This record gives sequence, structure tokens and C-alpha cells, in this order.
Amino acid sequence: MADTEVLLAPQVGPPQVGVQRSLRVYGGLSCNALMAESGSDRSPLHDAAFQGRPLSLRTLLTQGFPADLRSLDGVTALHEACLAGHAPCTRLLLEHGATVEAESSDGATPLLNACRRGSAACVRLLLGRGPAVPTNQLLAGAVHEAAGRGHRECLELLLASGGAVEVALPGCGTPLYAACLGGATACVESLLLAGAEVGGAAGGSSPLHAAVAAGAGPAVELLMAYGADGSARNAEGNTALELAAAAMRTTLGRGPASLAQFCRLSVRRRLGRSRLSSASRLPLPPSLKDFLLPH
Repeated sequence: MADTEVLLAPQVGPPQVGVQRSLRVYGGLSCNALMAESGSDRSPLHDAAFQGRPLSLRTLLTQGFPADLRSLDGVTALHEACLAGHAPCTRLLLEHGATVEAESSDGATPLLNACRRGSAACVRLLLGRGPAVPTNQLLAGAVHEAAGRGHRECLELLLASGGAVEVALPGCGTPLYAACLGGATACVESLLLAGAEVGGAAGGSSPLHAAVAAGAGPAVELLMAYGADGSARNAEGNTALELAAAAMRTTLGRGPASLAQFCRLSVRRRLGRSRLSSASRLPLPPSLKDFLLPH
């Protein structure tokens, strides 16, 4: 659908009797579209940014809506554009002076939202318009978010801008721990190449413990190759090997594998390791490719 609509000026005064007003919350699910004053719950500016309508957004900004208009929970239109991964709206808001460092009431920044979404385009725009030297506070949460969700391109952009690999956040540990816990092997590799310490712990649990708990075999191999201590114990006194053995016992206790699993292993074995990666180019239904190929 084309990005065209009739825009009404913000209502002044009490609402008309009989007019039903829908309320929206952070995330673009619904909003009070008639409220556009600073300190309101939301505004049409937030809607246009979240829904990716740059023409509407430009019109609203031209009409006088401030680029940093905040909702009651401190959310700006830039937060919304980045959360939805809309780079054109992000660029437009930045051109009109939107604040990169803006924090919502829960401490989220537009940069963190862009990393949550995995939008490298938005991350690149924010880093280009932010402070000349981004602060660790601005980057720290975003680095953890990108690492834990497996958004490698976002992570590498942050690291190139000075994001620290050893900043430990309460309850999250280091970025490497977050990546291991999320089973994000590609991000684990990027962090190790950037010099992340393999022994950093979160609540007594190391990245190796996290990778084992996540069942991320390739990440475990990477950590061991970089010198992770397999004999280190977590707060419960377990080594990573003991955790892996416990997980294996649980798996074995579930009984024999299903017929579907036997078929999958048989086909993968017949293809062989060298040809398995080429299976993605075969004219097969997506569901069958997902079934056969490793994730």
C-alpha cells in the first residue's frame, strides 16, 4: 500500500462525545492517535515511525511535531523506528535532530532497539549520527543484545565503534556469555577474535557452561580452541563436562529417536558433509530443507 494518508492536526481540548479512542502501547500494537502533546501516551509520530511510513513522518515533522516527542514511558519515535528496523524513518528522524542517546523509562535506547531487531542499517545510521566517541554506557547494552540474539553484523559494527567485549552487566555477564547462552556461534567467533576472555563468569557460570546449557556444540568447540577451562566449576559445583553428561542422560531417557529423525540422519549421511551445504540449492520445499539442513 502506498504511503499516503490524510493527516489531521493534533486535537486540542476534550474529545468529542461518542468518539472511541484506541490506546496503544510501546511496540506499535495500538495507540491513542489523537494524543500528540508532549507527555501523552503516544502520538501519530510514533505510529508513522513504527509502521515505516516516511512520507507521513516527514509531513508530521513539517507540521511541527518535535522529533524527540516522548510518550509517558519515555519512548521516542526514534525508538520505534529502530525497534521495527525502518532505516528510512530512522534517517529522517536523525536529520530532524532526534537524540541518539534517548532512554525510555526501562533504559532502552534506539541503538539497543536496533540491535534487538537486528537492523544493521539502523545501527550504522545511529553510530554515524551519535557522539564522536560513543560512550560505553551507550554501547554496552547494545553489544549484549546483538551478541545474545545472534546479530553478527550489528555486533561487529558496535565493536568497530569501540564497544567493549569485557563489560559485564548484572544478570547478563559478558557479551561472550550472552552469545553462548543464546547459542549464537557466529557472534561467539566475532567476540573471541576481538579478544574476549573465555573465562569470564556470570554468577559463577562461564561462557563454556552457557554454551553447553544451550546445546551449542560449535560454540563449545570454539571456546575450547581458545583455551576455555573444561574443569572449571559453576556455582552449583558442576563442570561443563558434567552438565553435558547430564543433558545426554536426559536425552537418552526420552527413549529411541523417532522414525523421522532416523530418516533425517540417513539422508544427511548419504549426502555426506561435502554435499550437505549444497542441498540448500536443490528445488525442495522450504520445510524439507529446514528438516535436512543443520541450523
